[in-house]
Amino acid sequence: MNHWILAPVVLPAMVAPMLAYVMRHDVVLQRVVSIAASAVLAAIALGLFTIAADGTVHVYRLGDWPAPFGIVLVLDRLSALLILLTAVLGGVVLVHASATGWDRKGRHFHALMQFQLMGICGAFLTGDAFNLFVLFEILLIASYGLAVHGGGKARLKAGLQYVIMNLAGSALFLIALGTVYASTGTLNIADLSQKVREIPLEDAALVRVAAMLMMIVFAVKAALFPMQFWLPGTYAQSPAPVAALFAIMTKVGAYAILRMHTMVFGPDADAIGTLSGDWLMPAAMITVAVGALGVMGARRLAPLVAFATLGSTATLMLAVAGFAPDATGAALYYLVHSTLAAATLFLVIDLVLTRRAGDELSAQPATAQNGLLAALFFGAAIAVAGMPPLSGFLGKLLVLDALGNHPLAAWIWALVLGGSLLTIVGFARAGSVLFWKSTTPGLALPDDPAPEDPAPAPAPVTPAQAAPAIATLAALGLLTVFAGPLMRYTQATAAQLYDPAPYVNAVLVDQPGTKDLPEEDH
Repeated sequence: MNHWILAPVVLPAMVAPMLAYVMRHDVVLQRVVSIAASAVLAAIALGLFTIAADGTVHVYRLGDWPAPFGIVLVLDRLSALLILLTAVLGGVVLVHASATGWDRKGRHFHALMQFQLMGICGAFLTGDAFNLFVLFEILLIASYGLAVHGGGKARLKAGLQYVIMNLAGSALFLIALGTVYASTGTLNIADLSQKVREIPLEDAALVRVAAMLMMIVFAVKAALFPMQFWLPGTYAQSPAPVAALFAIMTKVGAYAILRMHTMVFGPDADAIGTLSGDWLMPAAMITVAVGALGVMGARRLAPLVAFATLGSTATLMLAVAGFAPDATGAALYYLVHSTLAAATLFLVIDLVLTRRAGDELSAQPATAQNGLLAALFFGAAIAVAGMPPLSGFLGKLLVLDALGNHPLAAWIWALVLGGSLLTIVGFARAGSVLFWKSTTPGLALPDDPAPEDPAPAPAPVTPAQAAPAIATLAALGLLTVFAGPLMRYTQATAAQLYDPAPYVNAVLVDQPGTKDLPEEDH
């Protein structure tokens, strides 16, 4: 077994308690250790990405217990890609939070961030549905603390709504797991992949119920209609660096749908058929419209970005709902793009809002470095809206092309293109107000009294504060330049998802004390 597979879970799990208890009184030491740990995590993730790139499925059996009885971690192309994305984004967010001082505005920020990274990486690696639930709860508990970091009435109210929504989703997840276990007798994903396909259609009612319950749970995590309302409020009220990391958290819901509803409840399983896509596609389409209309209707900057993130996630889910290799390959490319684009926007608006009086979209005196902030804002807006030359244009084009033969293709094209247009208009309007319609203070007459307490000018953006947003914006450009190699990787990943035999063999067959199963039993 390759013990490095365990490292993305163990490393942040070991660092977080040290940050919380040993270093809690020294924020500078916390920053150094937390950023260093994230850099090590990124290096490990890159190594795992490299060894998974050839298509080999690697399995780590905790305690060397054989599956399906023991807990297993499984590294394949999909999990390797998402762990690398998580590690890189986590490091960028930690640098931004440290440079801007966000980590000083509440207790245990760095510890909570490490627990969050632990939960996200573990969710991407686990090969067991119950442990997926456990790791969901770890990342959600950390996110509860991060969402209310810094306090404030509005933030606490949004955080309470977020907690209630996810607690309801967690309760439903447990019910779904119980239903799955009652109908199959296992929760190991590889074992489920076999057993669901062996259930006759006439005996599959309970399995279909379990599949749809899980779909609802993951749709809550991915903020799909009609459970999308928690995302705009939570993201808009959360600290900007936290919201930037949350850009990957909604993708955990998308990942869970991809993993469970291709390998276990896939279209090739007679018990399920096209049921998953039939329900997921309309929900994603409506959410695209909700996100675009929210951008147009926003009167404050943070909700504008939150609704744009919602629309971007919904576009990803359109491709996921296609449940075909081409659509899934396009979805994975767009997943990487949408995560980085949303994170960039939140990092940029943090730089903007700390230099303005509130986040109202109204004319205010121009800030120092107005040109730099405007360039970063419009670059991120172009990425989210899907305009060339950044990767959003290619991502949406790939999604639309992959869904060209779908029965709802005309509606999908209309919604995606119409939503992109509304998003462009919304961001253009917001950017013009923020950066071009600046008010000019009136000239003071000689006899006018000087103001008693003039407001201090906001501090200029330092290189350390601007670097994370510039880095993620540059990454979006690289996604365009290297779109060909990345698409080849995502298409190979999609093919691996829709051919579960190698995954099943690696987990259930290629372990000590077992013999190869006949081909028809795979």
